[in-house]
Amino acid sequence: MTMVSILIPVAIIAIILIIIAGSKIEHLEGGEDMIKKVYLYLVLFTTLMMMIGGSIGVFMAASDIISPAPYYQSFAEYRQYGGEIKPDPSGEGEIKLSDEELRARYDEMAASEKERQILRAKNSLFRSFGWVLIPLPVFIFFQRQLARKEQL
Repeated sequence: MTMVSILIPVAIIAIILIIIAGSKIEHLEGGEDMIKKVYLYLVLFTTLMMMIGGSIGVFMAASDIISPAPYYQSFAEYRQYGGEIKPDPSGEGEIKLSDEELRARYDEMAASEKERQILRAKNSLFRSFGWVLIPLPVFIFFQRQLARKEQL
């Protein structure tokens, strides 16, 4: 389940609760200020959750870059399923690969898979930084708004 699919229902429920609370408190003195405070806390909570989720994603992506998952197919399995035969350049049948050539192909495939995992982790790292850096200014802005309201 992604972060967005969790935050959307939480935000909808919070908005409904704000509307209900606002309709009941509106006739009391200071009801509008209460709704504004609840809204500020809701925005702070949402942006904080986004930044925490992004931070977890940054940590996980960094760990995948540092220590990518190992390649799981063994050389014996590769030999069995990977094709010991290559087409003959002259167009007449096929040539069976030697163990050295097959091992070189296996090592190349394992290295390319490791590189592919690292590239995916770098992409994930970049996206996770977005989940941290984009809500940060919103969080800071609303935190200052809340501090001003509490000083008054």
